[in-house]
Formats: sequence, structure tokens, C-alpha cells
Amino acid sequence: MRIRRLLPLRPLLEHRPGTGSPTDAWITLAGLARETAALRLGTLVSAATFRDPGALAVIAAQVDVMSGGRVELGLGTGYHQGEHLAYGIPFPSVPERFERLEEQLGIVTGLWTTRAGGQFIWQGVHYQLSVRGDLPRTVQQPHPPIIVGGSGRRRTPALAARFASEFNIGLHSAAEARAQYERVRRACEAVGRDPAQIGMSGVLIACCGSNEREVARRARSIGMPLEQLSAAAAAGTPAQVIERCAEGQEAGAETLYLQIRDLDDHDHLRLIGEQVLPYLA
Repeated sequence: MRIRRLLPLRPLLEHRPGTGSPTDAWITLAGLARETAALRLGTLVSAATFRDPGALAVIAAQVDVMSGGRVELGLGTGYHQGEHLAYGIPFPSVPERFERLEEQLGIVTGLWTTRAGGQFIWQGVHYQLSVRGDLPRTVQQPHPPIIVGGSGRRRTPALAARFASEFNIGLHSAAEARAQYERVRRACEAVGRDPAQIGMSGVLIACCGSNEREVARRARSIGMPLEQLSAAAAAGTPAQVIERCAEGQEAGAETLYLQIRDLDDHDHLRLIGEQVLPYLA
């Protein structure tokens, strides 16, 4: 099982007093592309409400070039209404957000795979494009991996079956994750795709400590009581975190992303690196 540390990069941070200046995920990834040599770089996920798909295809392709081919594009509907309202970004209904996500997946992959010098035309409900010649080119071929995720029982698995290299879900429980992975496999079979072509992954908030007191302190530092963390997190001592990750693997996750929410806590990263990762990777 692959274990990854996922930087908590989202297109915009939640608009809460005292959190500092908002950051843009793709600008940050562009910087990381030039400062690193081996890390895979991507988003879980870019919201389809934040950028038009033509611009997103160009941005992600450029970061793929800047990184030498290390980008992965996670794309989702967007979910945080307050975040949208704070910055004047329209927040459509759930059905419309899914419509926009479906079109964006088609447009981004279409722009990336149209032959060099060719023409890409899209006449959709929400987006209309006509691009000739100057198409975004990526290092990875046919294009960077696409990650689709979520807990929707119908449209999410269907979109993953059509577009995704990887399907991702927050591991709220092993049973829920296992059931969703199975829905994705059935959706693949329904469109004639081999389910083995999609990797299954999960996300767990990491909150590890040498003892219970340290775990509780780290939970408080990210504003999440331990009881709130228990379902969606790998929380506890290193042994408990390893056990929680193993549950994700048993549910069918081939890759786990450990979400680190306090990036200033270097001792936390060191503890996970020394006492958790060697027993998993």
C-alpha cells in the first residue's frame, strides 16, 4: 500500500478570521514544482466552481511541465458554500455543480488529448470552447492522472468510471469505503471498462502522538475534538494510526493520503515518518 502525505492545499482557504492570507492551490503547486524533484503534486480536489475548464487545463498542464511530469489533477464539484460567498464565487445547486464537473472533466481531458495543432470544440450547456492550434500540452501522456472522488452513490462512480485514473474517498468507515469502491467497479463494468484500470485511494486526517495527552493536544491545535476525529482520521499513538491505516487497506484502498493540517508541527511529521510510515510503505 502506498502512503502519501497530502498538503492541505485547497483553491481557497476557508474564510475564517485569524487563518492568515488565503492561498491558491495551483500557484502553490507551481512553486513546489520548481522547489522539489521527486514529490507527486496535485489537488484533492480543485473545485469545478472556481475555474473555467479551459483555464484549468492550461494551468495544470503548465505545472506538469514545470515539474517534469509530476502533476495529478483531482477535480470535484465544490462543496463549501461559505467559502464561495466570501469571495463572490457563484455556488450553484448540487445538480448543476455535477453538470459542470462532468463538462469540465470532458473539456480538460479533451484539450489535453487533442493532437498537437488540431482543433478542440465543445458545445455544452455550461461551457462552449473552440480552440485551434494552441492547445495545452502535458509532459505525461496521454495526460496527467485524473482523480475523482466522493461519496455520491450514482453520479460520482459513473464519472470516475468514465474519466478517472484513481477514485478517492474519505475513509469515514471501512464499510462505507468498501461499498463505494464496489460501486465504482460496477460503474466501470457498465461502460465496458476494466475496473483494475482505476486505483482506489482514501484520505485520513493524521493526528498522531506518543501518548494520549499529545494526541489530544494535536487534535485541539487543529480545532477538532478527538471524538470528531475518530471516524475520518488516523488518530492515536503510532500503533493505533498503523491499525487505522490497515483498516483502509482491508477496505480496498491501494493508496492512503495522510492529511496534515498543522504544517508548523514538525515533530508531528517526524513522528509519523519514523514510527508509522516504515510499517506501512
